[in-house]
Amino acid sequence: LEILCELFPQATLFTLVHQKGSACPTIEQMKITTSVLQKFPFGQSHYQYFLPLFPSIVKGLDLSDFDLVISSSHAAAKGVRVSNKALHICYCHTPMRYIWDQYDNYFGAGRSSIFTRAAIRLSVGYLRRWDVENSRRVRHFIANSINVQKRIKVIYQRESDIIYPPVDIHRFFPSEQHNDYYLIVSALVPYKRIDIAIDTFNQLDERLIIIGDGIEEHRLKARAKKNIEFIGWVSDRELEQYYAGCKAVIFPGEEDFGIVPVEAMASGKPVIAIAKGGTLETVVDGKTGVLFQEQNVESLMKAVQSFSDKTFNPIEIRNHTFQFDRSKFKDTIEKYIQSKWSEYLIDVDDKPHSLPQPLAKWG
Repeated sequence: LEILCELFPQATLFTLVHQKGSACPTIEQMKITTSVLQKFPFGQSHYQYFLPLFPSIVKGLDLSDFDLVISSSHAAAKGVRVSNKALHICYCHTPMRYIWDQYDNYFGAGRSSIFTRAAIRLSVGYLRRWDVENSRRVRHFIANSINVQKRIKVIYQRESDIIYPPVDIHRFFPSEQHNDYYLIVSALVPYKRIDIAIDTFNQLDERLIIIGDGIEEHRLKARAKKNIEFIGWVSDRELEQYYAGCKAVIFPGEEDFGIVPVEAMASGKPVIAIAKGGTLETVVDGKTGVLFQEQNVESLMKAVQSFSDKTFNPIEIRNHTFQFDRSKFKDTIEKYIQSKWSEYLIDVDDKPHSLPQPLAKWG
C-alpha cells in the first residue's frame, strides 16, 4: 500500500477503517475516505467481529466516478462499487481466508466462542457467494504468489499475474552471530499455528523468543514453559537486532506468501518452515533453511534437530532474497499498471477526459 501511495500520491485512499497515526507518513498524508464502520462502536479496534457485514459496508464505498481503481485485498476491498467502464486492478493477497482455506483455524471448535461460530455458520454461505460474485468486477488480478494464483483460479475461476510483494531487504544486515535463541515474528492468531512451535519447544527445552501479539496471546502464554519468552511488538530497529541475533526463525503457519521468512533470510538467517504455501517459493530446503512436511510437533521437532546438524552461509542466504526487494516490486507493478492502462485506453469506448496521475505522464 505504501508503494502504491508513492506511485499515486494524488489518489484518494478508501479503507474500511483508519486509526490516525497508525500507518507510515506516506499513507497518512493521503486523502483518506473511510466506511461507516469507522463510526461503529468498536469499529476501529474490533473490526474483525463485523465480518458478516463487510459486503454491505464495503458496498457503501462508491468509486463509480473513478476511471482507475487499484484494490489491495485480502478480504473485502475488491468489492467496492466501481463503474462498469472503470479499470479495476486487484492486488490479491488471498481470497477471503476467513471463509475459505482458513475457516477451521478461525472458527473451529476451541478457536472462537459458540456465539461467533454460530454467527459465521449462518453467514459463511452468503459471504462465499458474495466473494465469488464480486471477483467478476475485477478486470485484472495480480496474485502475490503462485500459491495465491492457484487459489484465485480454484475459487474465482480467474486467471492472474504474479508480482511478489515487496520486502525492504536493505533494511536488514547479514549476521553470522547468534545469541542461542530461536525466533518467531508473528501475529498471534489461529492460522499462524504458534501453538505447534510452543509445544515443540516445551519438549526441546531450547530458548524461543516470540515477537508479536494477538487474540491468541493469553492462551499461548498459558501453554508455554519458562524457556519461551513473549515480548510483544518491537520497534523496527529492535526487530532487526532480534533477527541478527537468532539461530533461526521458526515459521509453522501456512502463509499466502510470508514476509517474515524473507526478512529473516535478508538478515542471513535460515528459516525452519512448513513446506506449504508461500514458503515453497521463498525458502530453499537445505540452502536457506529447513522445510518440514507436516503441521505437527513431531515434524517440526525433527526439522529443528536436523537444522542443528547443518551449516548455512549467511551471505548466500541474503543474496537469495534480492528477487523480493522493494525496488523490484515498485518497478514491476508500475510497469504492469502502465501496460494495463494502455490496453484500457484502446478498449474503452468513452475514453476518460483526463488521465489519472501519475499515469498522465505515460500518455
